[in-house]
Amino acid sequence: MEGCMSSFGGMSQGSLCEGLAQLKSEHTPLLSKLEGLFELTQKIELEDHIDVTFQQLINDVKVFITELDPHSQREEGVLFEMMEKYIGRNGGPIAVMEYEHDQAKNYIGTFLEKTSLSSTFSIDDQKIFADLIKNAYFTLTQHFAKEENVLFPMAERMLSDEEKEELLIKIREI
Repeated sequence: MEGCMSSFGGMSQGSLCEGLAQLKSEHTPLLSKLEGLFELTQKIELEDHIDVTFQQLINDVKVFITELDPHSQREEGVLFEMMEKYIGRNGGPIAVMEYEHDQAKNYIGTFLEKTSLSSTFSIDDQKIFADLIKNAYFTLTQHFAKEENVLFPMAERMLSDEEKEELLIKIREI
């Protein structure tokens, strides 16, 4: 029965409707960019051409956030809203997903705010700021895995065919 609490058991990997498949497919390029950001944080940690590497990190984070924001809007403003009527929003999976979105955005936002204050930074500051992006990396890679393995299959089971069509239409508008 769609939307029934018993449908939450065993989240086997089945096929996803087109809207959920699109959200899942958006993770691949985001994860690729996250890997690149993580590699830069590692170089900064090792002080490998640190000033050039740090500037590259700033530039790449700016590009990354412009791609992450619309994806987050599609999830929070469409998918989470649709799932809320079945499982609520103040606790459970949606609350966890929103918390992780906020956490990652806070790490990235703090990094961008701090790096906009000057054009030169001490080695220690560069390492501290790079750690913010490393934290965002760990948060988002784990977050995407939870969505793909738990949340998306759950949505596939609980949303009606009409809701799945509405999901696709609405996420394409963003």
